Amino acid sequence: QVHLVESGGGLVQPGGSLRLSCAASGSTFSSYAMSWFRQAPGKEREGVSAISSSAGTTYYADSVKGRFTISRDNTKNAVYLQMNNLKPEDTAVYYCAANKGPVRIWDWKVRSNYHSWGQGTQVTVSS
Repeated sequence: QVHLVESGGGLVQPGGSLRLSCAASGSTFSSYAMSWFRQAPGKEREGVSAISSSAGTTYYADSVKGRFTISRDNTKNAVYLQMNNLKPEDTAVYYCAANKGPVRIWDWKVRSNYHSWGQGTQVTVSS
C-alpha cells in the first residue's frame, strides 16, 4: 500500500489552467504505474490519464488529449497533472491512484487494477 494525497484543485474560469499534484509515501513509489481519475456528480469515476513507472509511457482519455499532460518525479515521490484550456465539463473530483502492475492501453482505466487511491481534490471550471 502507498498513501496518496492530492492537491492543487480549485475554481478556475473556462480556458484557464491548473496543475494537480499527488504526493506518495513509501519507498516503492517508483515501481508503481500511476493514474488520474475523475468523478463528476452523478457519474461514474473515469480514467483521465496514466503514466508508467519509468514515465516512458502515457495514456490519455480522448476528452483530455492535447489539453492535459501527466508527468512524475520519482525522486520526489510525486505525480502531476497539468490541465490547460479547462472546460466546464472537466469539473469533477480528481483522484490519483497507484497500480502495482504495468499500465496498458487496454486496461489502464479499469479501477480494480489500482490498489491505492487518494482522497481526491475538487476541480471546478466555471465563469
